[in-house]
Amino acid sequence: MSSESYNYPVAISRLTDGERSREPQNARAVRWLLEQPGGQVVVVTPRREVDSPVLKQLVAQPNVRQVIWRGFSIGMLSGRVLHAWPNRDYFQKLWGQDLDALAVIEWNEDEAAEWIEDANPVQLFADRTVEPVASRDEVECEPLPDGVDGILEYVAAMAAGYSTGLKWNEEDKLKADMMNRPERWVPITVDQVRAKCRALKMRPDDIDTIAGFLQRRKEGRRFNVRSSYKSFSFN
Repeated sequence: MSSESYNYPVAISRLTDGERSREPQNARAVRWLLEQPGGQVVVVTPRREVDSPVLKQLVAQPNVRQVIWRGFSIGMLSGRVLHAWPNRDYFQKLWGQDLDALAVIEWNEDEAAEWIEDANPVQLFADRTVEPVASRDEVECEPLPDGVDGILEYVAAMAAGYSTGLKWNEEDKLKADMMNRPERWVPITVDQVRAKCRALKMRPDDIDTIAGFLQRRKEGRRFNVRSSYKSFSFN
């Protein structure tokens, strides 16, 4: 079953209460991935050497390709992917990939929590499998005043049109508006902006960028904006 945010099967193998070794957790991810139809298996690990016997056995197979974090780029992923122990940065890199299937081995619950909420994957535990929620209600966010809702909706629509997300000119428009119309942004919190952007299904990197802009303004910092947008503000 595909999740709502990915158009292919996605699962995360999680450490279960009472497990004293991570090896069963690793094995669950491998088993689930190999059960999925698709092309070559690609295993992503932090380093070339791994301590897990089950992962060592997998990457030793002649039709399996291993990718390590150093030098990692988006174009390296295809087919069926096993991503071992990603941190938050690497969870973000999974966004927008065109794969046959994806299995993640969780290392840290806090690092994975936001991705699990957004991706809605199959969750693999020792004693149960939690299927994706078949249909989730749209996240309802508190309306943001003075046109901020519309601004974020516009920015999200523009970012969705690019494979790499938010472009510099949209970033400059946001930064210019935050400086030229400060009264618009004063009552808005960073958490409200994050919630709205997530409800709009923006890429995690783009959410971090926009939330970071607002945080910097609340700290009294100014932005360098290209001359063509210095006087810009959203109507």
